[in-house]
Amino acid sequence: MTERIPIASDHAGFELKEQLVRALRALGYEPDDLGTHSAASTDYPDYAHPLAEQVESGRAKRGVLLCGTGLGMSYAANRHKGVRAAVVWSPEVAGFARSHNDANVLVLPARFLSEGDAVAILKTWLETPFEGGRHQARVQKIEREA
Repeated sequence: MTERIPIASDHAGFELKEQLVRALRALGYEPDDLGTHSAASTDYPDYAHPLAEQVESGRAKRGVLLCGTGLGMSYAANRHKGVRAAVVWSPEVAGFARSHNDANVLVLPARFLSEGDAVAILKTWLETPFEGGRHQARVQKIEREA
């Protein structure tokens, strides 16, 4: 069964999102484009929350968000229980986000990445497994209520 990957952006990430939707298909995934569907100005929480809710509820295993810096999307997504949204700017950081932190939402700073860099980051993030072990206890501490 093909894994469904929800993906969403605000206006700043729209063009790169469109490219990543195609890249996800080419990599054998089923992208679920939650919007935005144009470059018209939008508010990032309107897209971050619905995607994060899918991950929080288990309807999606993981997802991808894009905005200008990645920061706004990550702030909103990380408000959801069980969501570990990581702002990633290189394949190396993507690898650590997955292997050490079990990041289940990839957040890309669209204004600072080329299409090639974004695809390389996405591919690394999708293909890198969580190492578990000593990292598992750390991830559990993230989930602990304050």
